[in-house]
Amino acid sequence: MADEETSTLSPAPPAPTARPDAPATAGRVPSWTRWAVPLALVLAAVNLRPAITSLGSLMKEVTGGLGMSDGIAGVLTSVPAFCFAVFGIMAPRLARRFGPGAVVLAGMAAITAGLLLRPFAGGTVGFLAASALALMGIAVSNVLMPVIVKRYYPDRVGSMTGLYSMALAAGTSLAAVTTVPLTDALGGSWRQGLGIWALLAVVAVAAWIPLARDRSGSVEPAPVAHEEAAPALRITRSGTAWALACFFGLQATGAYITMGWMPTIFRDAGVSAGTAGLLLSITMVMGVPLGFVIPWLVNRLRSQGPIVVALGACGLAGYAGLYLAPAAGAWAWALLLGISNCAFPLALTMISKRSRSHAGVVRLSAFAQCVGYLLSIPGPLLVGVLHDSTGGWALPIALMACLMVPQIVVGILAGRDRTIEDEAGARR
Repeated sequence: MADEETSTLSPAPPAPTARPDAPATAGRVPSWTRWAVPLALVLAAVNLRPAITSLGSLMKEVTGGLGMSDGIAGVLTSVPAFCFAVFGIMAPRLARRFGPGAVVLAGMAAITAGLLLRPFAGGTVGFLAASALALMGIAVSNVLMPVIVKRYYPDRVGSMTGLYSMALAAGTSLAAVTTVPLTDALGGSWRQGLGIWALLAVVAVAAWIPLARDRSGSVEPAPVAHEEAAPALRITRSGTAWALACFFGLQATGAYITMGWMPTIFRDAGVSAGTAGLLLSITMVMGVPLGFVIPWLVNRLRSQGPIVVALGACGLAGYAGLYLAPAAGAWAWALLLGISNCAFPLALTMISKRSRSHAGVVRLSAFAQCVGYLLSIPGPLLVGVLHDSTGGWALPIALMACLMVPQIVVGILAGRDRTIEDEAGARR
């Protein structure tokens, strides 16, 4: 049974008695992948957010050191979404040519290089360029994580998605809570506080070297009976794909506003820099337990609408508290927004559930993430502009709360029990 759970979707026709939606296999992956793949997934996931949350913790120091206005800082907080949209769409094509393991390895190397170069930036342009390099690596890895899980663990999508979602949340919260203390310990320079995270990325590079040579996880199997029409699938005609892309984009908007601006909101309300970073870490660390629980629930519910509504309600309550009493109830608001931000593992798991075929998951992952991140670009930028023009946080927080309503609506639509193949078939 353990061998069956680690089988791949390598090219081979299924047995005549196989279920129509069962994954095709052509043998078994090497035994070393049983420990190497989970380890590599965890180390990659841990590195997918420190480049962003470490910056959020030191935003005041970085903007002051580089002479940025709040409007320019808003551009900086929008760079992650822009890079994820532009570079993430390249991931499937690169994976077909070089293999997903090799592409993720290159992504980890780009993260390392970007984090090493960023502290040496002498101005805003150089800082943005180095950040973009790291974010390019994060972008392609983001898209390929569901693909790799579906390929190596077709029968354990929920548990493996939960594993790397927990690791992603752990890395996010670790950077949020330790960046300020590390900066102080290293002499108080924000450049050293940001650059230290390159060391963590180096470890991930080493873990992905063996998988870069493993082509058993190639993302384009030969067509099998139930996937013959997959190459002709026009994902833009799927209402579920669009709903999932919009849901992904709105949750990403909230997440990057939170990571980029929440410490500053708390600091402007009178909270110390160290406590503000700790509050952000509380928000991010909620993804550790819920990053496993939510995928588990997804696999047991035909519709994910109730989960979407529950997370959205927590977000609305958190924003209301942040608006009315940001400092007095800071811990409660951080906790509620952390629960709300777990829409991210929910979206990732729904990507794997909304297609029956591996090829469909590849396309849906690229489409939902790239379109979603493209939609999320204006959010963090608009928050910076609104704060710069009004001098306060009331209007930006009201904007965040308003965006939660359409997120709930499209999340309910994306969570319906259907697949993109079903919708494509209905149009024939």
